[in-house]
Amino acid sequence: MSRPDYILFDKESTAIIFNNQPRAVQRMLDYDYVIGRKQPSVVAIVNPSGKGLYPAMFGHRECLIPVYATTAEAVAEHPAADVFINFASLRSAWASTRTAMNHDSLRTFVVVAEGMPERQARELAQIAEEKGKWLIGPATVGAIAAGAFKTGNSAGTVDNIVHCKLFRPGHVGFVSKSGGMSNEMYNVIAKHTSGIYEGVALGGDRFPGSTATRHLVRMNANPDIAMLVYLGETGGNDEYEMIEAVQKGEITKPLVVWVTGGCARLFPGEAQFGHAGASARNETETTEAKLEALRKSGIHVPESFDDLGSVLGKVFDQLKRNGKVRMPVEPKFPHVPVDFDEALRSKLIRNKPSIISTISDDRGEELTYNNIPISRIVREQYGPAGVISELWFKRRLPPHAIAFMEMVLVLVADHGPAVSGAHNAIVAARAGKDLVSSLASGLLTVGPRFGGAIDDAAKVFSHGMLNKLSPLELIENHKNAGQPIPGIGHRVKSLENPDMRVEILKEFVFSKFPASPILKYALEVEALTTRKKNTLILNVDGAIGAAFADILFSGNEFTPQEAERYLELGALNGLFVVGRSIGIIGHFLDQRRLEQPLYRHAYHDIAYMG
Repeated sequence: MSRPDYILFDKESTAIIFNNQPRAVQRMLDYDYVIGRKQPSVVAIVNPSGKGLYPAMFGHRECLIPVYATTAEAVAEHPAADVFINFASLRSAWASTRTAMNHDSLRTFVVVAEGMPERQARELAQIAEEKGKWLIGPATVGAIAAGAFKTGNSAGTVDNIVHCKLFRPGHVGFVSKSGGMSNEMYNVIAKHTSGIYEGVALGGDRFPGSTATRHLVRMNANPDIAMLVYLGETGGNDEYEMIEAVQKGEITKPLVVWVTGGCARLFPGEAQFGHAGASARNETETTEAKLEALRKSGIHVPESFDDLGSVLGKVFDQLKRNGKVRMPVEPKFPHVPVDFDEALRSKLIRNKPSIISTISDDRGEELTYNNIPISRIVREQYGPAGVISELWFKRRLPPHAIAFMEMVLVLVADHGPAVSGAHNAIVAARAGKDLVSSLASGLLTVGPRFGGAIDDAAKVFSHGMLNKLSPLELIENHKNAGQPIPGIGHRVKSLENPDMRVEILKEFVFSKFPASPILKYALEVEALTTRKKNTLILNVDGAIGAAFADILFSGNEFTPQEAERYLELGALNGLFVVGRSIGIIGHFLDQRRLEQPLYRHAYHDIAYMG
């Protein structure tokens, strides 16, 4: 949609954002909602690292903003977009803006980056002038057309926008060198006039993309703007250009100017105030010299910044008396919902959490496990079992328990390719599945017949001993119920061919544990079951379960209720899952390394029985 040359933004303006800044984008959309725009002003985001959809809020509803990898793609899909807001860093702002300026549909460019080299800034300004485009910045917060459009963080929050009456147009065209002072000036102007029609923060670098005078001349041509205001800084020659424009008749409307930095004369030598351009390099660039020249030219200049409001009021009142302006009718505007995170941070609401976590916290300066900083976990060499102790049991278990868990992780890591977990992972790997899928395939076989009997064995042996059941009574009870005893029995190992893993565990427990009554009770059960069959031995699941039951019930670390609770939760099977994951991953890598083909079971190993 074409618009007069003196209008940079109106209610139809739409923007492409380069290098998304979520808060700035959301502030633009909140402004759109307040002023009653039917559609968001942000139509596309350019993110060189990827594509997709960016979710943002437009009032009470979510809107999805398309994300493109290049500006060319965004422009092709959104040819009506005429504003390019660049949040790129100073390292890439020049190149990305220069590229965007090649697109005819983009007319106004806002470059936020500070510290752009002067040569690059001057080159962008020259390109913009040659192509008939407007460049605001670099080092700018942008611009705002009251009641129509705003760029990024310009004018701040919705509260400030409402306070400064920026939700509808006034009669003042405002230009500032300082972005930070813009909000204060919007407030001063709103108090003493009808408010701004348009405000532009040029940016504080010495060579901005467009000069104050160019903007003032442009605003002067706008019949809806009745007076002009400029806030300058010490340094530069903008004010002298304005004086020349007034003398040539290019600026004919009342112009109020204030220049900050008058205190510079109190400092020895050359003083710079924040911005690269806020430094007087000769006498004519000082605040005093510029103010004096402005007064002589007939431009309205207050005696001090404190006097600025009254001067604005006098000029505006004169315009009203002359019938040049009429106070606007204040429109109603909708309430903008507060983002949940912001409301929670400001303690405006309280939230009942959906998830409660008591074992770790990543919100502070460093991650904690059970309130212990990760740096301490590493420095004091907690090791995998020490971390399990804190994350699973929320306490530091004694050294013999930590060492026992470390041993268990080693002993159960693998038991060859024939067992179901490894076999499933091998089949999945050979089918081309990824590591996580293959690991999950193997772990899903863990159960009461494979690796998942540790908790049940711990329950059976601890309850039998604590309830003073004799080993024979325990065996008879399971026999009468038709249930095998968890942790008893092995397909291959026997009394004559013992499982070395169980022998290692027994040796460790009897030498390191302060007490091991439950493991001894389990071995008494084994002594009876092996009389019937020599393979009905205490297997590795049973040995781990009985020994860990001794940690739970025979020490001082857990109350009986806590011990029972951990058995109910299935914590002990977790040791097998963690340990066996090591071996399953090993089998996955082994198959991939060997480049094994798709697995197909041999016919001769299947009994086809139609």
